[in-house]
Amino acid sequence: MLLAIDIGNTRIKAAVFEGDTLLDLFVFKNLELEINLKKILLKYPNTSNLVVATVGNVDKEVFLSLNSTLKIHFIGAKTPLPFTNSYQTPLTLGIDRMVLAAGAVLGYPKQNRLIIDAGTCVTYDFVSSEDEYLGGAISPGIRLRYESLHQYTANLPLLGLEKEHLGEDQGLFPELIGNSTPNSIHSGVINGIVNEIDGFINQYKVVYSNFIIILTGGDAEFLAKRLKNTIFANSNFLLESLSKTYQYKIKND
Repeated sequence: MLLAIDIGNTRIKAAVFEGDTLLDLFVFKNLELEINLKKILLKYPNTSNLVVATVGNVDKEVFLSLNSTLKIHFIGAKTPLPFTNSYQTPLTLGIDRMVLAAGAVLGYPKQNRLIIDAGTCVTYDFVSSEDEYLGGAISPGIRLRYESLHQYTANLPLLGLEKEHLGEDQGLFPELIGNSTPNSIHSGVINGIVNEIDGFINQYKVVYSNFIIILTGGDAEFLAKRLKNTIFANSNFLLESLSKTYQYKIKND
């Protein structure tokens, strides 16, 4: 069995795999890593390998202390990956973006791919049908947009996607013209990010006549219902990509 762990900026997602099959999924806060790691391994004692991708701050000693029972694999800049990295600053490319690109190449061979990860940030990553990573874009995610409006103004309240904030009558989209300050914030944040993503996709269509779009991340399910473009929505794509990247690494080390 393989335990795949994705350490983000605010939370950790982990999954247990048997071959290509995802058996179990876990989500917890970064500070809860050690205690949850022990719980997962207790539940799945046959786990023999652990693969880690991290963009957040984490003490690697938590993993290295398990080395007597597990083979630990950290995905990094020197990990063999199934694409050519044409990013002008390859050493600054986030590990999560590298793993997503690898998963897209391995999961959707010989196609142009646009991977959109809607989490703390929204990242756009494009990999050509020749398996060349070209780059993409980074913008604030939904939570960051709500928080920045509150933190960098004097009077705007802190809102979010919670039902008590958004209300049950909003439907898929808030009203374009917000009739109150909260409704104006929701209109700006939600309509703004949806139009941003659709706008990016439409700009890519001008350059590339044919490509697949993979939407993932914590807000993928929320956004998938609202986008006009046809996409493959998979909130667990990064973890699945991490499993595929591990298998590729083992074969090519």
